[in-house]
Amino acid sequence: MVFLEDAAARTWTAVDGRKLEAEFIGTKGDKLLLLRDADRQGFALDLDKVSEGDRKWVREQMEGTEERAGRNWWSLQPIAKQQPPAAGDTDWVSNEVDAFILARLSKEKLQPSPRATPRAQVRRLYFDLIGMPPSPEEVSAFEQDPSDAAYLAIVDKLLASAHYGERWGRHWLDVARFGESDGFERNSPRNNLWPFRDWVIKAFNDDMPYDEFVRMQIAGDLLKPGAEGKAAVAFLAAGLHNTTVGGSEFMKKTARQDELEEIAGAVGQSFVGLTVNCARCHDHKYDPITQKEYYQMTSALAGVFHGDQQVQVIVDAGKLAAAQKALKGTEEKIALIDKVARGKVLEARKSAPAAAQPQAPKPYAQWEFEGNLRDSVGKLHGEASGGARVENGALVLNGGDAFVRTVAIDRDITEKTLEAWAILDNLNQRGGALISLQTTNGSNFDGIVYGERTARAWMSGSETFKRSAVHGGPAEGEADKKPVHVAIVYHADGSIARYRNGLPYDKTYKTGLAKHNKGSSQFIFGMRHGTGPGKGRMLSGKILRAQFYDRALSAAAVAASAGIESNFISDEQILAALTTGKRQERSRLKAEADKWREEVKRHNSSGKRTIYTVAARGNPGVTHLLNRGHALQPKDPVNPGSIAAVSGPSADFELEQNAPDSARRRKLAQWITHPDNPLLTRVIVNRLWHHHFGSGLIETPNDLGYNGGQPSHPGLLDWLALKLKEGGYRLKAMQRIMVGSSAYRQASTPNAAAISVDADNRLLWRKSPVRLDAESLRDSMLEVSGKLNTKMGGPGFRDVTSRSLDGTTYYTPFDKEDAELNRRTVYRFSPRGRRSAILDAFDCPDPSTAAPRRSVTTTPLQALSLLNNAFVLRMAGGLAGRLEKQSGGDVGKQVELAYALAYGRAPDAEEKGLAGELVTAHGLSALCRVLFNSNEFVVIE
Repeated sequence: MVFLEDAAARTWTAVDGRKLEAEFIGTKGDKLLLLRDADRQGFALDLDKVSEGDRKWVREQMEGTEERAGRNWWSLQPIAKQQPPAAGDTDWVSNEVDAFILARLSKEKLQPSPRATPRAQVRRLYFDLIGMPPSPEEVSAFEQDPSDAAYLAIVDKLLASAHYGERWGRHWLDVARFGESDGFERNSPRNNLWPFRDWVIKAFNDDMPYDEFVRMQIAGDLLKPGAEGKAAVAFLAAGLHNTTVGGSEFMKKTARQDELEEIAGAVGQSFVGLTVNCARCHDHKYDPITQKEYYQMTSALAGVFHGDQQVQVIVDAGKLAAAQKALKGTEEKIALIDKVARGKVLEARKSAPAAAQPQAPKPYAQWEFEGNLRDSVGKLHGEASGGARVENGALVLNGGDAFVRTVAIDRDITEKTLEAWAILDNLNQRGGALISLQTTNGSNFDGIVYGERTARAWMSGSETFKRSAVHGGPAEGEADKKPVHVAIVYHADGSIARYRNGLPYDKTYKTGLAKHNKGSSQFIFGMRHGTGPGKGRMLSGKILRAQFYDRALSAAAVAASAGIESNFISDEQILAALTTGKRQERSRLKAEADKWREEVKRHNSSGKRTIYTVAARGNPGVTHLLNRGHALQPKDPVNPGSIAAVSGPSADFELEQNAPDSARRRKLAQWITHPDNPLLTRVIVNRLWHHHFGSGLIETPNDLGYNGGQPSHPGLLDWLALKLKEGGYRLKAMQRIMVGSSAYRQASTPNAAAISVDADNRLLWRKSPVRLDAESLRDSMLEVSGKLNTKMGGPGFRDVTSRSLDGTTYYTPFDKEDAELNRRTVYRFSPRGRRSAILDAFDCPDPSTAAPRRSVTTTPLQALSLLNNAFVLRMAGGLAGRLEKQSGGDVGKQVELAYALAYGRAPDAEEKGLAGELVTAHGLSALCRVLFNSNEFVVIE
C-alpha cells in the first residue's frame, strides 16, 4: 500500500518499504497515485501493479502529447537565471536585450537593420509611451542631438509624464474588460465604475510595484479598506453582469456560474496567462488544469458579487492641497528654528567628556533619519507612506497609516541582526514594529514587534508566529519616556536572541531560520508586515535610528552597538537652547501647525462616493464540483485553491471549505503574486514587449498554455521576467530597458532577403511599423489641432446619448464642439455597444470581452471615416484655425507648419507646391483632412 507518512516533509512509503519524498499531484481511479519529485519528474505508486496503460497516463500527465501540454510545459516551470549570449557585433548591442536578439538573428544568418532616423525614433517613443505625437520643437531638438544620452533623457521624461499612465492604463483596461454598462439584454449604464479607471492610471504613473498592482485588483478592499481599495478591486466586477435572470432555480444558478466563470477567466488569463475557465465542464483539453482545480479557483472567488458601494473620500481636493501646503510651510519654519538649536546641543555633546566606548560593529544598512529616509551606508533607501515623516532626527509614526518601505534587498539573507532605537507614544499599543524584513507581498517576515503576543514586551515577529515566542521577561516601562535600544539576532542554527539596551532580554530560543531572497524582500518601518496599513499592526512613536546586519552579531557586538549615542534631541533640550523670543515664535508656529494638521485631517474624511465594485459576501458557502458544469448537479465539495501544475507556490490554500471571502481572496492574491510563481512576471513582461514591438515573445498575451505555443526568444523572456522581479516589480525600469535597446531603435525598412526567412519579423531583424490604435489616432488629432483638453480623472465625458426602451438602454454616438468632449479618449464614458465611427473603424474593441491583443484591420471604412467623420471634420477645422493664427495669411508658412505638426518634418518642394495649390483652391481645412487621412499620420515607423 501507499500512505503519507509526514505531510510537512512530503514523505511517502511504498509497498516495498521504500521511503520517497514527493509532492502529491492526483489520482487515477482508486489504484494509481501520481507524484512529482524534487526534479519535477513524474512517477506513480500503485496499490498492486502498474500497467503499461498506467505508465502511459503518467507520461502524458507530465510530458503532454502532440495535442496537449503536460505538467512540464515550459511556462509552468521555475524561471531559470539566464546568461545573455556573447555578442558578436558589440557596437550594435546596447543592453542585454540586444545580445539575445542578435544571437537568434545570427543563428538564422540574418542581420539587424540600421538605426532609424532621429525623427522616427522620437515619434516612436512618444506614441509608445504617452500615445501622442511630439511637438515640432521636440523633434527638431533630437535631430540636432541624436545621442544615446539625449534619447534616454526623452525616455525618462516620457515615463515621468502624467500622459504615460493614460496611455498604459488604456492597455490594461483592454485586459480588464473595462466597460461602463452591464451588457446583456438590459445593458444599464455603470455611472460609478470610473474610479477603477482613475486608479489604474494613477498606479501606472506612480510606478506601483506590479505584484502590489495585482494584489490590489484581487483583494484591494481587504488590503486597503476605503476608496482606493474599493476602486482597485473593481477589476473583478468590470466584466459583463446579467441583470435579467430567469425565475427558475436552474436559470438563477446557471447565471451565477456564468458570472463566476467570467471572473475566474479574467483572473487566470490576466495575471497568470492560463485559460482556467476552459475547465468548467471537464478537465482542460489542452493544459494541465483539472475540472476540480477550476472549481477550487471559483471557490476562492465565490464571495465576489457586483454592485455600488459607498466609500469615504476627499470632497474638496483644492482645499486639502492648500491646507497641506500651509502645513508644510509651517513645519519648514519650525525645522529651521530647531536646526539651529540642535546644532548647539550636538556641539555641546561633542565637547563634553565621554567614557571610552568599544568599537561598534559596521552595519550592512543604516537609516539615521537625518532629514531623509536614505540608507547612509548602502542603497536600501526608504519611501514614506501615509503620514510618515522625518522630524528632528527621527522617523515619526502615527500608529494609523504611517510606515516606510525600502527598495528590494540586493542579496539573499539568512542569518541576520535587526536593531533600532525608539521612543513609543504609549506603552499600551499592540502589534506595531520598529523594523521588519519581509517579502514584498508582505506575507512572510521577521521583525522587532512591540506588544503583539505579550503586552508591554518586545518580540521577534513572524508570519503565524513561526519564529516567535511568548515573552517571559520584565515588562517595558520606559520606552515612552526615553529612547530604548532593541536588537534581535537570528543565528544560522535557527536560534533567536533578543536584547534591550545592549543586554539579553529574556531567554534565547530556537525555531528555525527564514531565507529572504534578493529582489523579492524589503525592509519596512512602523508596520509589522503587509503592503498597506492595517488595524493592529502599526506603531505609534519615533524611530531614532535603525540598522541591519547581514550576519548574527555576538552579545559583545550588540552591547557595543547599543553604546552608540543617538542624534535624537528632546523638545525640552531644544527649548533650553533657544532664546526667549525664538521659544515664543516656535510655540506660535507649533499651534499653527496643529491647526493645519486638523484641517488636513478634516478634509481627508469629509465625504462619501459611490463606486461600482465588488459587493463582497462575508461567507459565500461551500463550492461543489458540478457534473459537466451543470448548475443543478453538484458533486464533491472543494476547498478554495488553485492550479497544482504551476511550480512554486502551493495550490492548496489550507482553508476550510466554508472559509470567509476575505481569507479566500487574500490567499488567491498571495498565490498569484508569490515570488516563486513563474507566470506572474512572464505574463506581464510579455505584455510590455507586445505593446513596444507589436507582437509578444509569445504571440498570445493572455495564454501561455499549449495554444500559446513556444516563445520566440525563451532565454530573453526569462531574463526579462527575472529582471523585473529583482527590480522590485517596477514596470517603468523594465520599459526603459526595452525601448533603450538597439532592437527597438531599428529602422522599419523592409528587406527582401529577411522577409523570405522571417516574413512576420518574429526574430526582430527590423522594427515593425505599427498602425495607430483608435484612441491614439483620436488623441493625436486633438493634440495637433490644438484642441486637446488635458483634464485628468473624474467621470468620463459622454459622446453618446442614451435612451431606455422596454427596460433596455440604447446608446447613440454624436459629436459637437465642446471642451469636455476634447479630453483624451481614455476618459470617454465607455458603454458596451455603439461607439463613434472613428473608434469602430480603427478596431477599438467592444469591452464585452478582454482584448489583450487588438485586431489590426485595413478597410475602406477607415479612409471614409478619416475623410467624412464629424469629429475629423471638426479637428480639421481646429487645425486650420491654429495654422491661420500661428502663420497668418502666408500659405507657404501654413503648409510648413501643417507638415511639422502632423508629421514632425518639413514638406519637400513637390509636397509644398501641391499643398499650396490645394489650400488656394479649397482652403486650409481640406489640406488638414488630407494630412489626417495619410499613412504617414496613421502609421508609425
